[in-house]
Amino acid sequence: MARLTCPHCLRPQATCLCHLAVHTASACELLILQHPLEVHHAKNSARLLHLSVPGSRLVVGEAFDEAMLQTLMPGDRYTVLLYPPTAYEGHATPALLEPAQLLHPEKLRLVVLDATWRKSRKMLHLSPGLQRLPRLTLEEVPAGRYAIRKAHAPGQLSTLEATCAALAQLERNAERWQPLLAALDAFVARQMIYMQK
Repeated sequence: MARLTCPHCLRPQATCLCHLAVHTASACELLILQHPLEVHHAKNSARLLHLSVPGSRLVVGEAFDEAMLQTLMPGDRYTVLLYPPTAYEGHATPALLEPAQLLHPEKLRLVVLDATWRKSRKMLHLSPGLQRLPRLTLEEVPAGRYAIRKAHAPGQLSTLEATCAALAQLERNAERWQPLLAALDAFVARQMIYMQK
């Protein structure tokens, strides 16, 4: 018999995470592009992020063509991709980041890829429009608190952690994101209990 699933967080009702969501308004528009393999992953943090940030959009896919990206990212905001300044042969050159544009969070759109590092590279490879976006990198990478998934290199954070750090940087307000990070800690603690059973 199939387990009942919460229609909001898409998790089994026994492990529903909706009660952990912390309403956290963002001046920036947040667009989360989620790899299909992450949708039902028990350790995924993007759904909690999406439930917590009003107005955020979470779109599932691996490849995003130009028409889809134009729909998702109309020209009403300055759009940046949260991603390290990596270079891959055959990729389009990212547009230069315009620091002056970052001074107005209410005019920004932050695009976040929710995937493993390997899958996020594939998402970029399959989506030239994403490759061309200016890249936002974190000025200070906080210590990771996401103990339930393995980081393959220092400084690798969960989607929720990295996004909170980026929004804190853009809005110059780290305090606003602390309650959501505390919710992540509660999520991690609960998942660790399930993993030990």
